[in-house]
Amino acid sequence: MKTMPADLSDAAYDSKRHAGLYGARRIKAVSAVLLALLLSILDYAIANVALPAIALDFHEPSSRAIWVVNAYQMASLSCLLPLAAFGARVGFARMSQLGIILFFIASIACALSQNLMELILARALQGVGGACIMSVNIALVRFIYPHSELGKGIALNGLFVGVGVALGPVIGSMVLSVARWPWIFWINLPLALAAFVMAHVALPKTPRSSEAIDWIGSGVTVAAFALVGVGLDSVMHAEFLFGGLLVAIGALCWGFLLHYQKTKREPIVPIDLLKRKPFLLACMVGFLGFVASNLYIVAMPFTLAFAFHRDDATVGLLISPWAVGTASMSFVVGKVADRFPASILSSMGLFLTAIGFFLLWQLPLDASNTSIALRSLVAGWGFGLFQPPNNRAIMVSAPPGREGSASGMLSVARLGGQTTGALLVAGLFTMFAHPAFVCLGCAMVVALLGSILSLGRRFIA
Repeated sequence: MKTMPADLSDAAYDSKRHAGLYGARRIKAVSAVLLALLLSILDYAIANVALPAIALDFHEPSSRAIWVVNAYQMASLSCLLPLAAFGARVGFARMSQLGIILFFIASIACALSQNLMELILARALQGVGGACIMSVNIALVRFIYPHSELGKGIALNGLFVGVGVALGPVIGSMVLSVARWPWIFWINLPLALAAFVMAHVALPKTPRSSEAIDWIGSGVTVAAFALVGVGLDSVMHAEFLFGGLLVAIGALCWGFLLHYQKTKREPIVPIDLLKRKPFLLACMVGFLGFVASNLYIVAMPFTLAFAFHRDDATVGLLISPWAVGTASMSFVVGKVADRFPASILSSMGLFLTAIGFFLLWQLPLDASNTSIALRSLVAGWGFGLFQPPNNRAIMVSAPPGREGSASGMLSVARLGGQTTGALLVAGLFTMFAHPAFVCLGCAMVVALLGSILSLGRRFIA
């Protein structure tokens, strides 16, 4: 049966630049990329499971403890685009290695934290390290795999994201069953050392941009993201005056930044790429998908602990089916992501995710562990079907020489969605006495909106 092209922009690539690696070189290089990716994803997933324990240990409300997650995401989100631009100039491999070093140092600081503020600051540094890794992760995949097999490489990337998210709750639950929460950070150290050695030995050298580093644009970009993010969080906690002021200052920073970047050939905020409808729509769909996922991921540990009355170990195990579903479906969709368009595959995926959230939303409080796990698995299958085709659509929409910015925007869409989802969870926990199922309902609606927008790009783009 004849299949349709995966993306109309596939012809816009450089056959020499994107020739890829083969044999042992590819295996070593992709192993280095995936190990660094696993380091950042695994820690994020483990920290989610530990939130209730951290809140109790520091005698803080759940709405404040969520900042252990938010700080990591906010720092990563604020730094992604400047670091992607910096990586294009110093080399994607060097940027990944720098991220691993920062992650190693920050993990030690997290484990030694004596109060919630210290932990939040250490997590912010960890987020910067994660941003170094994630800003260039897909860009490296773009150079490791030839253009005709890019979907397979991105799907493998998604598979390891799912593996990291799946292992995180399990490992977190195992650690918390025998030790206190600081040990979820100590276990990062051997993995970080292994990731650094692999990255140093195996990552390929990539073409570098000759453009000068834009320090002003970088600083304003970080400020714009951070001010708006912290301001919105303050608004969600009913600090309307302070939050509104920060959002207003952040909006001014954005206005200045967009005007300032107009004259740049390779702007930090890739305005040139966002003018391409396929690229813009793929980023918007990715953003909505991750808003929906984090409305589930961040709220679900609290839902299971306080609404369904499960212990810490069981919470981790019941979240794992989501990641197992994501990983297993990413493996399957990798075989067809280069042949079918994202407007079909990603739309189906987000619709299936919405169905899974709806089934969870309908559960009674005396539901069995099996009922919870099966519904989470369905949602995870949908998310695994959505991610690789949509990520591929983002990367192939960017012209040669703009792989770093495309990779950065892909991560911005992901982390921006995750951060927005976490902020919404914090707001809903502040507004409602029993917000558990409200979060699931919101996740379902956002996933449906993403599915509709994804399907619409067949006609808009």
